[in-house]
Amino acid sequence: MKTKILLLGFIVLMSFVGTTNAQGLTGRAYYKSSSNIKISMDSSKMAPDAMADIQRQLKKQMEKEYVLTFTQGESNWKQAESLGSGPASASSSGAMVVINTGSSDLVLYKNLSDQTYLKEEDLMGKEFLVNDKLKLYDWELTGETKKIGNYECQKATYSKIVDSKRFSTGMEEMEVVKDTIKVEAWFTSQIPVSHGPSEYWGLPGLILELQNNGSTLIAEKIVLNPEEPVEIIIPKKGKEMSSEDYRALADEKMEEMMKKYSGKSGEHQMMIKIGN
Repeated sequence: MKTKILLLGFIVLMSFVGTTNAQGLTGRAYYKSSSNIKISMDSSKMAPDAMADIQRQLKKQMEKEYVLTFTQGESNWKQAESLGSGPASASSSGAMVVINTGSSDLVLYKNLSDQTYLKEEDLMGKEFLVNDKLKLYDWELTGETKKIGNYECQKATYSKIVDSKRFSTGMEEMEVVKDTIKVEAWFTSQIPVSHGPSEYWGLPGLILELQNNGSTLIAEKIVLNPEEPVEIIIPKKGKEMSSEDYRALADEKMEEMMKKYSGKSGEHQMMIKIGN
C-alpha cells in the first residue's frame, strides 16, 4: 500500500523534530555513484567483446564520490575534492568514446526554510548560477523497508512524464521524446532532516540511497555533529539566471551543436545512453 506524503506534513514534522532531540543536528554524508552505460554503434563493425570492453571502462570511470553537508535547514552537495575532474574516456579496437562528466567543483546549495536553491553550472566553458525555487516531489511511501549500514530505511517513490530533447551526430534536427522519470529513494527517520543527494529532498528523514533510471547514489559513510564544524557554502560563481532561462540557453547551445554536426554520420556513428 502506497501512502502519499504532503509537503505540509514535512514542514510540521520537521518543525516538531527541531524542538526535540534533533535540534541543531548537523552532519556530512558521503555517497558513491554508479551508472549503467549502454552503447549502440551504427554503421560499424565493432565486435561485441570490444563494445563490452568500452562499457566496462566507462562504467568504472563514471563511479564518483560526493559529499552532502547539512544542517537542519540548509545543505551543500558537491563532488568529493579527492577525485580528479575531466571527461570519462574509453577505447577498444580503434574506437574511442569520450563523455564529459562535468566539472568536479560545482556546488548545489539548498535552503529548506524558504524552499530555494542555488546551483553552479558549467555550460561549454562558461559559468552560470541557477537561482530558483526547489522542486516539490510528490513522494509515495511503499511500505517497504531495509537496512542501510546501521540505519533502518523506508522506501519512497516518485515518477513523472517529461519532454526531453535528444541529439546525436547524423541527425538533421533535434528529437523531442517523452521520458518517464522514475525515482526510488530510501530514507531513514533516524536522521530527521529533510535532505538528500543531488536535487532531491522532502522526505521525513535523510535519503541514504537514490535510484534514478539506472543511476544509483548510496551513502557509504555518515558523520553526525562532527567535531570539525559544518560550513554551508552559498555559491556566488557565474552569471545568475532562473532554471527556465538556463534550460532555454542549454537548448540553444544544443541546437548550435546539432547544426554543426548534422549530416556527419560517418562510419563510426555512436549513440550512448546513461541509465535505462
